[in-house]
Amino acid sequence: MTAIAAIAISYLLGSIPTAAIAGRIRGVDLRKKGSGNLGATNALRVLGPSIGVPVLAVDVAKGALAVLAVAALPGAAAQLGPGGIRLACGLAAIAGHIAPVFAGFRGGKGVATACGVFLAMAPLAAAACVGLWLALVLLTRYVSVGSIAAAAALPFAVLIETRLRNIPQPLPLIAVAAVVAIFVVARHRPNIRRLVVGTENKFSFTREKS
Repeated sequence: MTAIAAIAISYLLGSIPTAAIAGRIRGVDLRKKGSGNLGATNALRVLGPSIGVPVLAVDVAKGALAVLAVAALPGAAAQLGPGGIRLACGLAAIAGHIAPVFAGFRGGKGVATACGVFLAMAPLAAAACVGLWLALVLLTRYVSVGSIAAAAALPFAVLIETRLRNIPQPLPLIAVAAVVAIFVVARHRPNIRRLVVGTENKFSFTREKS
């Protein structure tokens, strides 16, 4: 197993279009419903919690598995080292979720899969960002507000965790957290525009009516 093969497998793992599959099972094309986004939030909104929550769990698991399982395959770390291959596989899984080869390169915004990656690599930082996300979603009922704030906070939370835990060579992990934050916020540009003009959809725990 080479590093390139592990990265490719991680990308394919991230490319599994969980929301699209769930939608097809229910006879719904999520690209034409709700926000049109193939992510857990749109699955929750259109299909309801009974489908949306498992979609969220699988999308998180994709990121965690890329770091904990794929990066640990024999020989994968030979070229990049254990830390390097974990970062590379995590980024590949996030890229797969955002631009999945199995769904015409139209995927989600990367939040759930990034959460899985950092739960595996920096669990305290990830847990803090999840807490921030949940608090803001409950307070504002805007998932986008929680996602943007959590992404922006991620590099700082990772920096704090690396210092608290004395993680060796923390700069690559912090740099990847910063890159992920920038990409996630960039993916939310339409949401930011809707928030500014007051047309962003608020989250509801009830299924959206057809």
